[in-house]
Amino acid sequence: MGKVIPLIGRLFLSAIFIVFGFNNIFNFPDTQLMMANAGIPFNGILLILGTILEIAGGLSVLLGYKTRWGASALMVFIIAATLLFHTRLSDQMEIIQFTKNLSTLGGLLIVFALGPGPLSFDSK
Repeated sequence: MGKVIPLIGRLFLSAIFIVFGFNNIFNFPDTQLMMANAGIPFNGILLILGTILEIAGGLSVLLGYKTRWGASALMVFIIAATLLFHTRLSDQMEIIQFTKNLSTLGGLLIVFALGPGPLSFDSK
């Protein structure tokens, strides 16, 4: 059971990035408009780069392949997204999003520090 726990943790941790990365692809205009309304410059290019980071980093963490690189990419993404979109801490929903991102960042730091575990491509 101890070998499976890190894999399950990586699955849960990576799911949000993979799901929202594909959501960006299928809802590109809406996501780009949301970014434009938030005052994000070069939103099309940043959306493409962010989507690539989310999907590639998420798959890296999930599969345990180049896991520390994937976790690092996701940490950069989540710090940027948090600072750009979730700093209006007078709004209860923004506090929830901010603290969710902090928790996710904590999980990524653990994966970065301890590695992916035995059931991963990196451990082979």
